[in-house]
Amino acid sequence: MQFRKNIDNKLTVAVRLALSVGAFMAVAPALAQDASGPASTENAKRLDTVTVTGSRIPRVDIETAQPVVMIDRKQIENQGFTSVADILQNLTEVGTPPISRANALSSGEDVGGYYVDLRNLGPNRTLILVNGKRLGANTTGLQDLGQIPVSTIERIEVLKDGGSSIYGSDAIAGVVNVITRSNFTGAEANAYVGQYDQADGKNQSYDFTLGTANDRGSIMLSAQYQKDDPVWAKDREFSAYPAGPFHPTAGWSGVSQNGSFTGPCGPNGANASCTLTHGTDPRNIANYHPITSAEFANSNQQMTLQTGTERTSLFVAGKYNVSDNIAFKTDALYNKRSTEQQIAGYPYQSSAWNPKTPLSGQSYFNPLGRDLQFARRGWEMPRTTNSELETYRWTAGFEGYFEVGGRTWNWDAGAMTNRNNMTKTGHGDFSLIATGKALGPSFLGSDGKVHCGTAANPIAGCVPWNPLLPYGQAGNGSLADPALQAYLFPEFHDTGKTTTTDYTANIAGTLFTLPAGDLGVAAGVEHRQEDGRFVPDAFNQAGLSSGLAATTTKGKYSVDEAYLEFNVPILKDMTMARELSLDAATRYSKYDNFGSTTNSKASIKWKPIDDLLVRGSWAQGFRAPTISDLYGGTGSSFESYIDPCDTKSGAAKGNPAVAARCASGFGGQVPVAANFVQLGQALLPCTTYPCQTNYQFTNGSNSNLTPETATTRTLGLIYSPNYLEGFDVSLDWYKIRIENVISTDTVQNILDDCYQAGISSRCSGFSRDPATGVITSMFYGLTNKGWEETAGYDFGVNYKFSIAPVGQFQARWNTTYVDYLNIKSDNNPTTKVQPFTGMGANFRVRSNLSLDWTRGIFGATWTMRYYSGMTEKCVSVAMGECNEPNHIDPFYGAQPMRHVGTTTFNDVQFRWTMPWKGVVSVGANNVFDRQGPIMYSKPNSSFVYYGGFDIGRFYYLKYTQRF
Repeated sequence: MQFRKNIDNKLTVAVRLALSVGAFMAVAPALAQDASGPASTENAKRLDTVTVTGSRIPRVDIETAQPVVMIDRKQIENQGFTSVADILQNLTEVGTPPISRANALSSGEDVGGYYVDLRNLGPNRTLILVNGKRLGANTTGLQDLGQIPVSTIERIEVLKDGGSSIYGSDAIAGVVNVITRSNFTGAEANAYVGQYDQADGKNQSYDFTLGTANDRGSIMLSAQYQKDDPVWAKDREFSAYPAGPFHPTAGWSGVSQNGSFTGPCGPNGANASCTLTHGTDPRNIANYHPITSAEFANSNQQMTLQTGTERTSLFVAGKYNVSDNIAFKTDALYNKRSTEQQIAGYPYQSSAWNPKTPLSGQSYFNPLGRDLQFARRGWEMPRTTNSELETYRWTAGFEGYFEVGGRTWNWDAGAMTNRNNMTKTGHGDFSLIATGKALGPSFLGSDGKVHCGTAANPIAGCVPWNPLLPYGQAGNGSLADPALQAYLFPEFHDTGKTTTTDYTANIAGTLFTLPAGDLGVAAGVEHRQEDGRFVPDAFNQAGLSSGLAATTTKGKYSVDEAYLEFNVPILKDMTMARELSLDAATRYSKYDNFGSTTNSKASIKWKPIDDLLVRGSWAQGFRAPTISDLYGGTGSSFESYIDPCDTKSGAAKGNPAVAARCASGFGGQVPVAANFVQLGQALLPCTTYPCQTNYQFTNGSNSNLTPETATTRTLGLIYSPNYLEGFDVSLDWYKIRIENVISTDTVQNILDDCYQAGISSRCSGFSRDPATGVITSMFYGLTNKGWEETAGYDFGVNYKFSIAPVGQFQARWNTTYVDYLNIKSDNNPTTKVQPFTGMGANFRVRSNLSLDWTRGIFGATWTMRYYSGMTEKCVSVAMGECNEPNHIDPFYGAQPMRHVGTTTFNDVQFRWTMPWKGVVSVGANNVFDRQGPIMYSKPNSSFVYYGGFDIGRFYYLKYTQRF
């Protein structure tokens, strides 16, 4: 209750602050009504100059040498999406959704945020701006687009090449600049409700925007509430079972809700994995039988397919013209986000290899009278995590202009602060302190109840647990007992706080006039500080809960920067040179933790004829290590992987070289038996792959990391024939190479590099049990190593035309073709380059075709979203899903593969504008209820389905009222 009260108090403070700013800005224009009209009008014209993302120099022509995609407000309104990230996710240049809502098993501070990943190079290599200023990041460097209310957005500009020379770190793959409304006058309210036709996943969003403006200033206030209900995995065919609908009984966990132990319950009293016959006395060993696969646990039945999310946002922006050539601008944002995850109850296991408390031989519930190592899933208490994030963002500054020698110079100076406060509340993990007592000695009291301890020495406050009592069977020690649940499952709290503080000053104008035009220049300085921490619950830090072990992340750094940009007109109005200009920029950055870096960029714009624009650019980029990269604590997880040495479904099955490395103990590893089969939970042989380990693997940071460096090249053209009004076609080539890559190893990559690629240095980070061969420990930390490179083409066609009396039409066709996405895992010249194009979620082709029609008060939009086929490693030839068993991989050699076909989703929306300025829109996303292919590699998902695909037909109704 106190926590909720604190949250409510903070919200009240934020609302009061916003209203105070709004009241001031609303009164300020009124106080200046006596200002002269003409001067104020001229002032507004000068101060409202907008620069195109990728340059700081104001321009009349918005077509620059940099490839920029613009999404205007009309396009946003004609889509059935309610978040910035969902809108951007449908751009063909955008890769797989990072930490999608389908990643139910994700943990850490990033969960619940909406992020964007240009070119599939990672979300922390895409810089997010709001009105040209950075959006605050968490300790991992990710910037949550979901905190920006869609109701405030005027347009979104996406720079598709490197922007480090203008904006600094992180702008390797590109820049997303969200530009909010300005000079908004009037009022607007929107209501949106939608859900899947399975009657789940309800999405509702409500917002209102108020604004007023005159010659002396403006004020706008926008508030939005959004709630997305969760969708359960059990309610979709593809996610109801761990191995998918074609193998419904495969992949179930041997650690079940029925409880099991090794004892004399087999034929003739032989040892077996025993479980209680339901409804019988758990204290009699005769009532136990060998557990069968039908009694395993289908953990998907308790998992969310899509997490539930709730957001409340408030945005206030104001501007006041202090004089004819100076204006004050400010905006404030408050956002509160709450995300709910649920996964199956914890698989509690005690054994020599997993030293959790066994069932004491002196427990009243023990049927054998000796300590029993057992396995029991906490099915009665699914694991839930509520992640709450509050964001406070405020910017303020002055802007204006002055004249020198008849030339106008624009300037601005301001500050930004962004603070994220996070609280994660987890429930469903065991307190190992409590289980130590609840599984210890116990006795039946005279009251007919079982108590902890002994009759002579009872343990006060303890509630005993019988882990051998199956789910659904009542009795003493049942995990369904609320008192036992309260004792074993406390709430765990992680907290986090990140603060970004930024001070900037910029100036832009023209130095002198050349024969082809004015030479433009922009310069600026910036000081930014990042400060953050993420503190896991004390139980998890001390290893006293069944949750993933983790330690504190805490650190800060600051950077001082300066940049200089020139726009040089070279030729104009000449044969084969209607326009030729060069843009050059450089930025110097000095960090207090690793030193300095300078990054430059050169772009050329050439119009040989009026109808054709040719553009190209070369840019250097960099990404500084994040707080988490440098100062992060260790974390742990139960990873899923395919052991290459598995002779049943691993690479050793069909690749003699891999089998030889496994058998010989390559890289100093333990030799693996010729008939080795990977062991999963409860140390049972894996039946589906990737298979989840029984052991916690560890990951961590590296304080010696240095920045990534990058080189980006682009070349493109835009053809807009004057004989076909409203038509243009564009083609852009890009190539991005990242060196000194900050890489988070994965378990799979380490094992594949060791055994399949034969990189001996990669074999030292894990250990195997000499007796069983199973991998018992692994550390996969961060390092600077190798390089990553991608290249491809963006193709776009736009055509706006009218057909009387049918109406006005606008067609848009955008396609991205990825030529390659390659990664080299280290700096060894003999190491092979690994191709990822077409693998998993790295689509070779994405294409969108949209047709919009308007006639009077009616309108409609039809959109087709195309994804090319995908390829993945075969996880089990025996399961029948492997359609390329003889595939020869350029990196791994003989490697059976599975290929699936293309997927296309269709969206439709119909609109009706009513006489009272209201607009009713009704639509359906994935109108034909298309389902993507089953993907056993689970790309960007916890399920056998790509995490970026639609999960059903989604209907929605939207109403907009303008005043």
